[in-house]
Parts: sequence; structure tokens; C-alpha cells
Amino acid sequence: MKTATVLANLLVLLVFVLAALLNEVDPNLYYRSVQEDEYLEWATFWGFIAGTYYYSANALQQYRQAGTFPWFVLGLAAFCLLVALEEISWGQRLLGYRAPDYFLEQNYQQEFNLHNVVDTGYRKLVMQLVLLGYGVILSALSLVPPVRRFLQRVRIVAPPAHLIVSFLAMSLVYAWYPWGHTGEWVEFTMALGFVFAAVLRRAPGETYERGSQTRQVLVPVIVILMLTVLTVNVVRHGRSADPATVQATRLEIDALSADFNSGQIHTRCGIHKRLYTFMQEYRQPYFLEGNYAQLTRASGAAARGEYLLDPWNAAYWVRHKCSNGKLVLFVYSFGPNQRRDSTDWELVGDDIGAYLIKKP
Repeated sequence: MKTATVLANLLVLLVFVLAALLNEVDPNLYYRSVQEDEYLEWATFWGFIAGTYYYSANALQQYRQAGTFPWFVLGLAAFCLLVALEEISWGQRLLGYRAPDYFLEQNYQQEFNLHNVVDTGYRKLVMQLVLLGYGVILSALSLVPPVRRFLQRVRIVAPPAHLIVSFLAMSLVYAWYPWGHTGEWVEFTMALGFVFAAVLRRAPGETYERGSQTRQVLVPVIVILMLTVLTVNVVRHGRSADPATVQATRLEIDALSADFNSGQIHTRCGIHKRLYTFMQEYRQPYFLEGNYAQLTRASGAAARGEYLLDPWNAAYWVRHKCSNGKLVLFVYSFGPNQRRDSTDWELVGDDIGAYLIKKP
């Protein structure tokens, strides 16, 4: 047991070491790795799916052995499933459907998920409550005999106390936020933390399965990584590159370029936003009456055009970056593969876009 929990803690800490090294050695690769539909996001998804499986299995085992309703463990399974589906926006990008209008208006990512509708401060608070409440405080309280007996009586299963190291590390890194998109790495480690808590701690009164506890830690990690690699490659090669859709996107990019060049839209250095968010935050109503708006209305895509979405129902983006005499301004879509391939300065991959300014 001790070896297994040490290994579990090391694996969690290794994720943060990898993030720090990647950010230092190859910032562009780091930037791409934290984007939607990349390995990190899918690893987080499969991690929480694994948590759903293990907690469900634990709940069934608890019910069979104790004959009591495993409400707390089932709640953990439901939580993991909810987070997994939220992570991939309930399959929106995978299936290419348009999110309901409420989410297009209220969700700054214009995706069908609940957590991005909530204010950032509240999201961070909930994250810390989960990490500290479940992973640290509940584990620590379970070490106190009277509290442990009470938890057993009400069928609350705490994570192994040795995992306090991992959950505390997640909380500290999340509060510190040392790299851009630190939250993506913390979400992945939280998925691992829930998996390890499920495989290393059974319900009250249950015994551990025979076999190596170390193997029980390694097997889900290996499976998660294998499913992640498989999913990313299937998704990348399975998305439509229909020539008509690509051509429609190019025409819309041309129309958006004309809108920017009309003098009716104003931007500045340091902007990298979805066009709808840019329009709302910087009060740029011309998008709803200019060339792009007229084109989408004429093509029967007015409902999509109202939210500045591309033909794959994903957001158009604008990037305006200036540094050390360099200047670039471009508008773009993620293209058929629906993931960002472009860097801070260049349109690359199958992203479909146009430069409005590029110096030198």
C-alpha cells in the first residue's frame, strides 16, 4: 500500500514537472498542448471516465458486501462523469453541432458546457473546495478515530490519507498558477487523483483485492494514455475536410477581412479572442451589419453568423500581437480538424485565415 501511494503521488507531481519543462523548453509546443482536443484535454476526459468506472465498481461492491445504498461513492462517480462530459463540451466539437443560443451568448468559449457560464472566481473557488475538501480535509479527518467511525456509519469514503500530498500539490499549483493555462494541468492531475483514490481505497469494511497495489495504480494510467493517443488520432483524421465547407470558410474569412479593413472595426495589440467575445467586449457592432453578416444571411447561415461562428459551428478568432518591432494581425478559423494549429505569429496547419497586418 505504501509503495502504491508513493507511486501515485510521484505520478501526479511528474505531471507538473512535465508542464514546467515543456513551458521552459518549447513554449510553442506547450501552447499547443493545452488547446482543445489535444492530448491533455483528452487525457483529462479519459481520466474522469476512468474515475467514473472505478467509483461505480466500488459502489456496486459496497452494496453487495454491506447491503447499504452507496450514495457517496455513486455521487463521486456522477461527479467524474459530469466533469468528463463538460471537458469535451458534451461532444459539441466532436459532432460539430451548434450550441444553444444561451451558451453562445453567456459562455465566453461559446461552447455547450456549464462551467464556463459561471464566473471565473466562482469556478476557481469550487475547484479549490473539491481539491481541499475532498482530497485534503476529508482525508485528514478520517485519521481521527471518532470521525472515521462516523464516516463509516454514514457511508462516506475518504481518499487514502497518503494522497493528501497530491491533492495539496494540486491546490497549491492552482493557486500559484505559474504557467499559462495551469488549470488544464491541474484538471488532469485531479482526474488522476480521483482514479487513485478509487483504486486504493475501498468502502468501509471492504478488503483490498489480491494482487499488486502498484499494478492497480499503473494499469489505469496506461489505459488512459493509450485511449488518449487513440482518440486524438481518430478525431484528427475523422473530421470532415469537405471542399465545399472549406470554400465557404474561405469566403467568410475574406468577408471578415473586408470588415476589418473597412475602418469600422478597431483593435489593438495584445488581443487574442473569439470574434464574438471581441465584438461584445470592445463594442464592435459592425460585425452584425458588414460583409460577413451580409454573406451569412445570403447563404442561409444567419443564425450562425449572429454569433460569428464558422461553418463547423466553432468560433472565428482574431489575434493582434506586437513585440520588439514585430506586428501581426490575423483572423482565422481552426479549420477542418477543429484545433488550433497556428502559433502566436503564424497561420499554420489547416487553420483557415487571413493576415490583415504582418510586419516585418
